[in-house]
Amino acid sequence: MPRWVLQTGRRALPVLAILLLALVSAAVVAQSTTTISIVSDPTEVDRLLEQGYRLERKGRWGEALSHYEEALRQYPDERSLRRRFEHVRVHYDLGRRLADRSFNEAVARLPLDRALALYDEVLLKIEGHYVETPHWRELVDRGLETLQIALDDPEFAARNLSRADAGAVVAFRRELDDLWAARSLQTRYDARELVAETARLAELRLRALPTAIVLEFLCGATNALDTYSAYLTPGQLGEVYAQIEGNFVGLGIELKMEDGRLMIVRVITGSPAEETGIQAGDYFTMVDGQSIQGLNTDQAANLLLGEEGTAVVVSVVTPGHPPRKLHIRRRRVDVPSIDGVEMLDPAQGIAYLRINCFQKSTARDLDAAMWQLHRQGMRRLIIDVRGNPGGLLGTAVDAADLFLERGLIVSTRGRNAQEDYTYTARAGGTWHVPLVVLIDGDSASAAEIFAGAIRDHRRGTLVGARTYGKGSVQGIFPLNMEGAGVRLTTARFYSPSGRGYSRLGVEPDVAVHTAAYSSEGNGRIRTSPHDAILDAGMQTARRIGSPR
Repeated sequence: MPRWVLQTGRRALPVLAILLLALVSAAVVAQSTTTISIVSDPTEVDRLLEQGYRLERKGRWGEALSHYEEALRQYPDERSLRRRFEHVRVHYDLGRRLADRSFNEAVARLPLDRALALYDEVLLKIEGHYVETPHWRELVDRGLETLQIALDDPEFAARNLSRADAGAVVAFRRELDDLWAARSLQTRYDARELVAETARLAELRLRALPTAIVLEFLCGATNALDTYSAYLTPGQLGEVYAQIEGNFVGLGIELKMEDGRLMIVRVITGSPAEETGIQAGDYFTMVDGQSIQGLNTDQAANLLLGEEGTAVVVSVVTPGHPPRKLHIRRRRVDVPSIDGVEMLDPAQGIAYLRINCFQKSTARDLDAAMWQLHRQGMRRLIIDVRGNPGGLLGTAVDAADLFLERGLIVSTRGRNAQEDYTYTARAGGTWHVPLVVLIDGDSASAAEIFAGAIRDHRRGTLVGARTYGKGSVQGIFPLNMEGAGVRLTTARFYSPSGRGYSRLGVEPDVAVHTAAYSSEGNGRIRTSPHDAILDAGMQTARRIGSPR
């Protein structure tokens, strides 16, 4: 999009942002789907706020962000939770930038005029492509808020304000208040000029790096748009491309911070990590002799990065066992979009597969997996998209098209006419096998497009819990300078019945609420007494008919 686009066999399609969330669920039993009106409970909201404050006070911004995100799923209209979420997001993104080598190199290398040109280019992308008409004052005010938080951050100050004392910072803030109060903003040109004056003032009063000031305004502007829009450093843009292609150089693990520990949430099948015995639920304590205590997820993850063929030494703890030291050699890892392909009940022909994400090869891999299961006697199929964070819109359309002969799969609507698309099924290559789709609160984005199309066309039975509720399309726009990019929401998408997904998600036909489901270290989900959703899916599959 220039706008970066991908060809998926239909047409050039915008990329959907990939949203990763910590799994949190509640405990009940299977029940029929009902519509629930959520009213804020002041006592519960206060409890959630206090939990969040505790994480904030400890500087555990990633965990705080996940906490408020989950709280907003329970109480989406609670303004106090929304304010804390936005505040924590600024801190979290600041920490990510400061831990990003590609961002720090850009700050050191870019002169002020090129930084301002980059800022202006981002504003131009917003003006031309964002799903809503931008309000320049709001974007610039968010940039100012981001800068104010950065000024108080010790690492930002050490990098960019090393020659300024505390008194100078206080005086600069006062002068900044006077400058901003006297200015009105009507256009993006006004925004650029005010940011330029602020950067020059910071250079004059604080001897700060003016480029660092401009880039804080840039990141604040994109973050002000919505949860999914963001500036992408060169390193982050490369990660997005790797996710889309489904391969990268590394150990083959997904990480998150939990209770101050670097927890392994997934081990990729066939990866170096799996081969050395690392499992989901393990956590790292040291990397190459350096403790990760006090580091955020990105800082710790950066320690694991390296060239293909190089080795890293990690100290790993499996709960209930003593720590162990492992030598792991980095190599290129192919991330399977389809996993766990197997016959769960050969006697009744019940097959199972899991779609981990919707990347470029998913539809092709899905078709190949079904042919494999067909040869093994598949008569019913369970597709598991629990925890699937999304991926490519076009791939979700192609995957749904494998099961639908005709009709609408999804439509998108944006501020500009070029963002309005209607995607329909084609009869060729359709599978008629009876279908069960497993969903949960972490099935998001492209996974919701797939599940929503299956449900609206009554093509299969959805089992599990209401999906995440992400109903917007993001385009990835490479920028002309520094190898960076910007992710912008360009449209919203709607189900075949015309229903929006945002904050609503997709409701299951058979609702199952469960505390957790069991998984193996390689990410495959298997039948167990604790996996109520899969058990309910098996029961549903046994009841549905045979294919035509």
